[in-house]
Amino acid sequence: MKLRLLPLLFSLLCLTGHAQQKADAIENPMLWADCPDPDVIRVGDTFYMVTTTMHLMPGGPVMASKDLKNWQTVGYIFDRLTDSPKYDLLEGTVYGRGQWATSLKYHDGRFYALLAPNERGDMGDTYIFTAEKAEGPWTIHSRLRHFHDATLFFDDDGTPYVFFGTGEMCQLTRDLKGVVEGSHRHYFQREADERGLLEGTRVIKHHGTYYALLISHVYAPGRHRREVCYRTRDLNGPWEKNVILESDFGGFSYLAQGTIVDTEEGDWYGIMFQDRGGVGRVLTLSPVRWIDGWPQLGDEQGKVPATMRPYRSGQPQTAIVCSDDFSASQLGLHWQWNHNPIDASWSLAERPGYLRLKTQRVVPNLYLAPNSLTQRMEGPRCTGSVSLDVQHMKDGDCCGLAAFNGDSGVLTIKKQGKRLVLEMSEQSVKLTDQEKAVTEVAETLKETVQLPAKTKTVWLRLSGDFNPGKDEANFFYSLDGQQWQPIGSRAYKMRFDYRRLFMGTKFAIFNYATKKAGGYVDVDSFDYQRQ
Repeated sequence: MKLRLLPLLFSLLCLTGHAQQKADAIENPMLWADCPDPDVIRVGDTFYMVTTTMHLMPGGPVMASKDLKNWQTVGYIFDRLTDSPKYDLLEGTVYGRGQWATSLKYHDGRFYALLAPNERGDMGDTYIFTAEKAEGPWTIHSRLRHFHDATLFFDDDGTPYVFFGTGEMCQLTRDLKGVVEGSHRHYFQREADERGLLEGTRVIKHHGTYYALLISHVYAPGRHRREVCYRTRDLNGPWEKNVILESDFGGFSYLAQGTIVDTEEGDWYGIMFQDRGGVGRVLTLSPVRWIDGWPQLGDEQGKVPATMRPYRSGQPQTAIVCSDDFSASQLGLHWQWNHNPIDASWSLAERPGYLRLKTQRVVPNLYLAPNSLTQRMEGPRCTGSVSLDVQHMKDGDCCGLAAFNGDSGVLTIKKQGKRLVLEMSEQSVKLTDQEKAVTEVAETLKETVQLPAKTKTVWLRLSGDFNPGKDEANFFYSLDGQQWQPIGSRAYKMRFDYRRLFMGTKFAIFNYATKKAGGYVDVDSFDYQRQ
């Protein structure tokens, strides 16, 4: 009798294992959120990743994962940048600038991060940071001249190099504080139809061969945005070239720029980003097959797969976008401020269980408002709701929730004398090319609601749909946290614009003064759901 049960038991175990594997399967996009310019390394059994967040502070987010599916933010490379008052939203802004394309490395028991803000002059100097742990604290190790979209690379003997721009490289001094004189050179020349930059360089060494991975923009018929690879056995050359990924995916156009990383077991994966409109630039995961010594990304047809087998099962679910009841003593790592925060004007301690946002200076619009707190939005659909205690607003104060970008959908509670009104508007910023100074904010008012005279708390909700062809946001409000009313005549169309903010749309909780500083709002909670 017991022998007859063995096949059944075996079948049940197989079905259970299959169900677990299906539950642990990695769906692409691996991160359906704005995570451009990734660099990924593995230290032991943990993968660490950095991506670009530009003008958001703290900056240089470091994310960690055990299974290439569940990621969480574990630290930041810096709390703020201080090279210019523009980082404080004074004398211009750094929208679309700031921290770009950070390179992450682990060498001789230390972590290193290299980044160069997309600026001219001293503001564009390259930073090299270092830390004993990926979580930090990180310290500035050195400053060098500007290297565009650069990667730091340590050879087997410890010699450091930086690869940057379109096929440029140079050797760094051993202390990482200078460039070795005469070491700068071009290690390849782009082809005639590659009229765009070849950028986003990432360099690895595998079985004695150096591999430089770059995004290639081509304009010839039948050619697309793609990831190319140059390889050599000798850094002095010659270098060979191969296309390692040329794939569209998920109803969107072709993708490239990222890196490859190995596992403890010796398998390899590729992480590349794809432009996806309003949500920003999302991350995809592909298997890597080594063919004739080249790391070919994608499935057997060379395409990014919709799903992948789990690398490691049973890991706890984590996320980079999270709800928050603001009961902790420190602000969660899932939050970033728009530009440098004014620390004296926000608090988690003055009213425990709430985030207090105080107005500190008078500003004319949302794009110059200090202490706007942001999180990414995610696909395919997501919803964020915020509860605001508005009893201590002053005349002219504006608080609310926005789908924040160069073009924003905005829910604003305004204090007008003794009255409170709620407005849903569409706002679009104009910036100067060099200083990124705000010259105009065009505002189209879609709907106004007069709030009851004794209103103490207002709930605001924003939902986003990032399925192909959508990029739509809808807005709601409530006076009791239970019954929700739509506001705005139609769905708001979210947009991605590389010439201004150059980021995906973010949730933004804000409070600013247009007449007199000193008012405040208390944020009770931010409730988040991803569908």
